[in-house]
Amino acid sequence: MQRDNLLIYFNKKTDPTNQTPINRRSFLTMGLVAAAAFINPVKALASLDTVQDDERLISLYNPTTKESLSLVYYRKGTYHPDCMEQINHIFRDHRTGKIKPIDENLIDLLSKVQADTKTSTPFHIISGYRTPRSNALLRKTMNGVAKKSFHMYGQAADIRLPGYSLKKLRKVLMKQKMGGVGYYSKSRFIHVDVGEVRYWWG
Repeated sequence: MQRDNLLIYFNKKTDPTNQTPINRRSFLTMGLVAAAAFINPVKALASLDTVQDDERLISLYNPTTKESLSLVYYRKGTYHPDCMEQINHIFRDHRTGKIKPIDENLIDLLSKVQADTKTSTPFHIISGYRTPRSNALLRKTMNGVAKKSFHMYGQAADIRLPGYSLKKLRKVLMKQKMGGVGYYSKSRFIHVDVGEVRYWWG
C-alpha cells in the first residue's frame, strides 16, 4: 500500500466526528485550513471550497442508533469502498437492521449542501433506507408515506441540520435542483431524494 493512500481513523464513539478516515495529504491540508481560520476566516472557507473539488466530506449522525461518522468518502474520482460501507451502515433500516447501498448521488448532494452551508455540524438522519416491510408499516401509521418510496431504493433521506433552520436548509436543497425536497415543519425534518425535481409541503 502506498503511503499517500493510507486511511487514518479517529474513533470516538459518542463524538459526531468519529470514524474519520482521511488520507495523509487530506490530514495535512485540513490542518492548514484550520490554522488559517484563526488568521483569515474568509480565506479559510475559500480553501475548503478548493478541497471540496478534489475530495468530498460527509458528516452524519443517526439519533435513533446514536451512531455518527465524519469522513472523506471520495477522492480524485474514486469513492472509497470502506467509507461507503460505513455510510450504508449508518443509513440502514434500524427496524430490521437491513443494509442497502445508498445512491452515491444522494451522498454527493448532502456533501455539497454541507459545504454550501459552511457548517461542520453533521446531518441528522431521521430516516434513511427502509425495507418494503418498514415502508408498509409507516404507511399504516403516518400520512404522506409513498407506496414506492425512494427510501426503499437507497435514494432518499429525511434529515435535519441542528443550528440551521429548516426553511434555510430547504432553500439550499431546492437550489441544487437534484431531486425531490419535502418540507415537514411539524415533524422537524426535510425529505430529500434524487428522483425527479419536485417540491412539496408535508
